[in-house]
Amino acid sequence: MRQDIMNETQPEISVVVPVYNEAGNCGALAREIAGVLDGRRYEIIFVDDASRDSTREELAGVMADLPALRVIGHETNAGQSRATRTGALAAHGRVICTLDGDGQNDPVDLPAMIDHLNANPALGLVSGRRKKRQDSAGKRIASQWANAIRRRVLRDDAADSGSGIRAMRRDAFMRLPYFDHMHRYMPALMKREGFGVAFVDVGHRAREAGRSKYTNFGRAVAGAWDLLGVSWLIARNRNPGDAKEVHPDRRNG
Repeated sequence: MRQDIMNETQPEISVVVPVYNEAGNCGALAREIAGVLDGRRYEIIFVDDASRDSTREELAGVMADLPALRVIGHETNAGQSRATRTGALAAHGRVICTLDGDGQNDPVDLPAMIDHLNANPALGLVSGRRKKRQDSAGKRIASQWANAIRRRVLRDDAADSGSGIRAMRRDAFMRLPYFDHMHRYMPALMKREGFGVAFVDVGHRAREAGRSKYTNFGRAVAGAWDLLGVSWLIARNRNPGDAKEVHPDRRNG
């Protein structure tokens, strides 16, 4: 196949959605994503992180109506960050978008985020900032404290590290160090690699089905270890600036 034809048919955008026990949410979300990206070259990759409900069957049921939908299944539950990485490794698009699989992120925000990323070559990430969170008061307060502590330690300017909706360059994402829960530290990790990061206001919706997979206590314990680890990664980083390949001077040949 000619290269120009391949470029016209290959997806430009890969939307990666990690899901775990999200039956009742995932099928409708897949259809929503397809609707807002209609007219663009895209693929949708749902990564089922070894769900124990009918998530995988629900996704399989809508694949016939959504040719751009791909479903990848983990054999063993490995967490949201690993599922996101699995999707990114399988993605064909130059731009990777992520959303949480619970349907609380609104896909309608994706086109503007993608356009903002494409219009600014220095950016590696455009991250959503939820303005009116549809969560419990306890979860909102816990997130505010966690974000304040993380911002003070990492100086990443991120006011909402828990937002799952993002648009980022695939090549930038693949340069980030992988570890469990890394999805909560994307801005800091992107800046560590020398990429620009932008934050935009996005919508947020109430969960329609299922329940959250996280607790405030669980997040706090994991977050304390992760914050120390990310701080160490940033402190030990040495950025060489641009790296350019050297070619022989063909004028002498």
